[in-house]
Amino acid sequence: MRSGTSIGANISEAISAESTADFIHKLGVAQKEANETLYWLDLLMKCDYISEKEHKSMSEDCEALRKIIASIILTTKQRDSHKS
Repeated sequence: MRSGTSIGANISEAISAESTADFIHKLGVAQKEANETLYWLDLLMKCDYISEKEHKSMSEDCEALRKIIASIILTTKQRDSHKS
C-alpha cells in the first residue's frame, strides 16, 4: 500500500519541483516506488493474498505507470540537454 501510494505522492512533488534536476529526481523516486510495488504485488500473489486476476490487473496498471514515468524522464533529459 505504501509503495503504491508513494508513486502518486512523488509525482505530485515532481510537479512542484524547484528545478529540472529536482523534477527528474522526484520522478526517479516514483519510478523506483513502482518497481517496489511490482515486487510486493508478486509476493502477495505468491502468498495467495491476491488472485492471479487481481495481480495481473494491478501489475499491468503499475507497469504502464512505470513506462509513462520513464518516458517523461527521458523526454525531460533530452529537452534539458538541448537547452545547454
